[in-house]
Amino acid sequence: MVAELKNYIHEQYYFRLRLGVAGLLVLSLFALLASRFYYLQIIQYNHYQTLAENNRISLVPTIPNRGLILDKNGVVLAHNFFVYTLEITPAKVKNLENTITELGQLIEVSTLDKKRFKKFREQSHSFESAPIRTHLNEIEAAKFAVNHYRFPGVEIKSRLFRHYPLGKLGSHMVGYIGRINDKDIENLKEDGVYSNYKGSDHIGKSGLEQFYEQQLHGVTGFQQVEIDADGHAVRVLSSNAPVPGDNLILSADSKLQEIAETAFGERRGAMVAINPKTGEVLTYVSQPTFNPNLFVDGIDTENWKLLNESLDKPLINRPLRGIYPPGSTFKPFVALAGLEAGKRNPPFAIQDPGFFMLPGSRHRYRDWKPSGHGIVDMQRAITISCDTFFYGLAMELGIERLTSFVRHFGFGRRSDIDIKGEIEGLLPTPEWKMRRYKQPWYPGETVIVGIGQGYTLTTPLQLAQATAILANNGVAMKPHLVTKIQNGLTGKQEFIPSVVQDRIELNPDNIEIVKRGMIDVTLPGGTAASVGANSGYSIAAKTGTAQVIGIKQNEKYNEHAINERHRDHALFIAFAPAEDPTIALAVIVENGGHGGSAAGPIARKVMDYYLLGKLPAVEPTIVAKPPPANATGTAITTEEEFHD
Repeated sequence: MVAELKNYIHEQYYFRLRLGVAGLLVLSLFALLASRFYYLQIIQYNHYQTLAENNRISLVPTIPNRGLILDKNGVVLAHNFFVYTLEITPAKVKNLENTITELGQLIEVSTLDKKRFKKFREQSHSFESAPIRTHLNEIEAAKFAVNHYRFPGVEIKSRLFRHYPLGKLGSHMVGYIGRINDKDIENLKEDGVYSNYKGSDHIGKSGLEQFYEQQLHGVTGFQQVEIDADGHAVRVLSSNAPVPGDNLILSADSKLQEIAETAFGERRGAMVAINPKTGEVLTYVSQPTFNPNLFVDGIDTENWKLLNESLDKPLINRPLRGIYPPGSTFKPFVALAGLEAGKRNPPFAIQDPGFFMLPGSRHRYRDWKPSGHGIVDMQRAITISCDTFFYGLAMELGIERLTSFVRHFGFGRRSDIDIKGEIEGLLPTPEWKMRRYKQPWYPGETVIVGIGQGYTLTTPLQLAQATAILANNGVAMKPHLVTKIQNGLTGKQEFIPSVVQDRIELNPDNIEIVKRGMIDVTLPGGTAASVGANSGYSIAAKTGTAQVIGIKQNEKYNEHAINERHRDHALFIAFAPAEDPTIALAVIVENGGHGGSAAGPIARKVMDYYLLGKLPAVEPTIVAKPPPANATGTAITTEEEFHD
């Protein structure tokens, strides 16, 4: 055999080479691992520390107390009260469905309760409790307390709920709160305040509750809670107390509000009274009304159906969204437009035959008095509400000049009152009609605008604002309900300043003629003489009647022969004392007939109390209802004349 010779030197070389490569590879891997450790623990330290803290610490919101709403005298219109709620902490319950089923055998738990609970769970942590039932009465609370040992993770708590102690009184003004829905969440995110609503269940839905939501809500507080790997709360690390919402103090008087609403009785309609010098809203009525307490925790199907399907439309905020022809209440503004334009300077007068005819036309635009009024000048035309006089005046002014002038009094535009949802009403123009109907404007349409009919539409708020501007000699003050905002923490009050919206320069002599005519309306011989009788103060007023359905040319209106809901609307505007007005108002009684007999007496009761402190013959009494245990007008257009 030939002995195999080995090259040990060669083998040793390759062994060392392989060992070196392996060593370099190991060192490279360790270097890579070290660099990764450096990246994670040094460079990304803050990021991962935050993630770790978020896994260990959770922020639990603390809901602030909602601000109060009070009238000018401190009467509470909206406040908060505690109620018993039955709440489940999911992290402490082994079988949630079984627990809810067993609770339902002990205390009534409706399908709606279960839906709400499911929504609360989705919006909160498992270690946060969510209500399965609210407004427990004492019997239910006691029944659960006896059986508490059977339900680990379930307990009775007390939560703040909104309450409106005066019930229906002023509900369209105050508004109400309701459960936050998806649309509310979208709006909060758009406004950049969604984070302030973590843990909140309710939000303002209408009225002042909605408009001043941010002030009333306050600032949400937070607790830093340490949690374990199973999601259970271990301890509270720190807390940031919530800041209560601000309180709203109104210009309205709840007693005056009650007198006004009581005066309407069962009739439908609206009323707004304003201090013309400041723009402060003194009373704000929409009839019929509703109980806002029904909406706080979610209205039930039966009550919603009753309110939503009622022919009387109690949910419509009539002062803002009810639109009506102004009828003869429009005439003082047409008169002032004619005087300012030099079309009817004294001693101008007409011989009224009881109708008006356009040149070259055989159509008669009738006066409410078929035999006519004889010799009529501007002041008397207002006092007796002479249609014929205003037919001719409107034609001479022309629709553009007329609408341009009366717009300064708030017609056809929003007043920007501190309640959302206001509509503009309508001041028609040829351009508007062409856009809307693709038709030209006809002279006859200008004629009937002169008496507040045709396409002209106004809201009760606009009519009250126009009256206030007239009373204030052409100076328009922005109407507002809130006069002070009181800090919920310090009690310091911030006054809301009065704001001049518009100012139209008027000839004092022309204003005097119009006001004198309106004063005569409430004197013997005027269309509202009964309203001014024995008043003890001077009243400047104008009555109005607005048709709901048209009548034929030679047909006589007979309210007793037609359906009640087809009868004329009754309107009344006034300001007092006439020589130095501190109250201006507008009243609309739907299907009430004549303004002097239906709407005027309502206005008189309000003015008597506001100016003299005089109560109606049968004094209404405000009863502040305790909290629970434990706790439109239709848009109408017509080309026919009215009767006043």
